Amino acid sequence: MFTGQHRSRLFWLSVLALTTAAVSASLRAAIASSLKAQWIDPIAPVQAGELIGAALGSAFLGFAITLFVASALLDKIGAKRIVVGSGLCFILGTALIVGAGAIATGMTIYSLVWLGMMLSGIGWGLAEASINPLTARLYPDETTHRLNVLHAWYPGGLIIGGLAGVLLANVLPWQAIMGLVFLPAIGVVLIGATTTFPPAPKVVEGESFGTMIGEVFRRPSFFVWFGAMFLTASSELAPGQWLDVALTNRVGMRGILLLVYVSALMFVFRHFAGRLAGKLSNPGLLWISSLLAAIGLFLLSRAQSPVAAILASTVWGLGVCAMWPTMLASVAERYPRGGAWALGLVGSAGALASFFVLPLLGGMFDEAKVQLAGGPEAFKRLTGEALRQVEDAAASQSFAKLALVPVVLLFVFGAIWLSERRRRAVAVA
Repeated sequence: MFTGQHRSRLFWLSVLALTTAAVSASLRAAIASSLKAQWIDPIAPVQAGELIGAALGSAFLGFAITLFVASALLDKIGAKRIVVGSGLCFILGTALIVGAGAIATGMTIYSLVWLGMMLSGIGWGLAEASINPLTARLYPDETTHRLNVLHAWYPGGLIIGGLAGVLLANVLPWQAIMGLVFLPAIGVVLIGATTTFPPAPKVVEGESFGTMIGEVFRRPSFFVWFGAMFLTASSELAPGQWLDVALTNRVGMRGILLLVYVSALMFVFRHFAGRLAGKLSNPGLLWISSLLAAIGLFLLSRAQSPVAAILASTVWGLGVCAMWPTMLASVAERYPRGGAWALGLVGSAGALASFFVLPLLGGMFDEAKVQLAGGPEAFKRLTGEALRQVEDAAASQSFAKLALVPVVLLFVFGAIWLSERRRRAVAVA
């Protein structure tokens, strides 16, 4: 068992890697509107929402694929190589995003931006593939608590990146703001390369590599959690990336500030979520989270002012803040022989959700704005206040549809919660 300074250094390196992923995600969200206006609106005004949604979503595709593959090969490749590779991917991906306009024109610029965001997602996937199982191994007796503390730094990074995006918007071009990702990414590479990692275990929790891979197929209940992760991520990550694009004009404040505010709630609450899960059970905490998320997303679809947006964001933020780490902890505790592979699979499900949902959000937004305007040609002629009103109404419709996702989770987690309570009651009797 790892103890003392060695364990602490590994844990805080994990925190830095996850913070880098979060800074990258929040800065991508913060610069999305400017990128869309400068590079996408001029070449594809009608499809601009879907295109920027697809570009933002490509990061989650890279995340999903990488997490799926790297989790299975973690102990063969080595956590040190994966962590260092994570930092390198953030550096290269960010370079493509900010440099696309200097080396290409037209839709080629968009293709490079899409690729850069995907590489950033690969960096995120490499980070999560290593730090989640490493944390579970470092702290086997307090897995839920430690994973929540670790993942408190994802919203912590969102706060750092979001505030930088807002405060520097009138000082620096968006390319320079996005380039801030280089700073923590370089830190991950340098610290990761100079940190001594424990040797890869020959077995995982006493089981062979083949047993770890086969565990999830021998226990079909795992796929209930896999599907639930798809829906929890759709309730959390996708709306966070869409806030600035969809809500800024309608509520009268930068949507990225709402993401910063929600991230602050997450940062504080995740330090206590593990203790709360101990009182309610993980499914109980996830049920309450889903209820608040559904209410919050619906309220966001109706918000028309900064006060209403903040109140709606509070409800939504309290709902989603514990979802991701509690889902990981639930899988780690219920399927320990699945090791890094089981954690990687559910993480991939969460990432794939955002890859699919973000373009759908953009597509719903585009469809609604064209319909409200009276057709594609009529939309192209809109300017000024008329354009703003049409896009605001379209944004409201897209958020209202997304609120249905956590409603489904109420039935899923409610059934798991009741089932486990019955089993405990029978065992006590």
